Amino acid sequence: MDFKTTDLCDDHSESLQICDIDFRSFGNKSCFSGKIETVDVFEDNVLVVEALENVEEGSVLVVDGRGSKRCALLGDRLAGIAQSRKLAGIIINGYVRDSAELAKMNVGILALGTYPLKSKKAGTGERNSTLHFGGVDWKPGEYVYADEDGVIISKQALL
Repeated sequence: MDFKTTDLCDDHSESLQICDIDFRSFGNKSCFSGKIETVDVFEDNVLVVEALENVEEGSVLVVDGRGSKRCALLGDRLAGIAQSRKLAGIIINGYVRDSAELAKMNVGILALGTYPLKSKKAGTGERNSTLHFGGVDWKPGEYVYADEDGVIISKQALL
């Protein structure tokens, strides 16, 4: 599925939200899209693992880690789960680790940057809730489109 977020913006700008975060790309796929699934956590990735193991194939898991730079919420093991389950991508308002290995994974991975320390394992947070970061609302069941030019959200599938 080929698309450009610039073309989607040209055709649908009145109905899109455009994320204002300049994410870094870590996965081997720089262009990806899918239905949004959400996880809201703070320095704890237990619910991220649970979501990766259960969300629908082709989905994009959106994780709000509130931008904390005190730990990574995703590394090579979790990215491997996403790849094996054929998720389209993962977007993290937070940090990742194992970036050299992530670059080999056939999944889109966007995050703020890297940090070597792993997260806590308390199981706190929430799944399937509306998140707000990057100037947009991330609602489960809506659609996200990401490429080198940015990240956009639509209530309906555009492709």
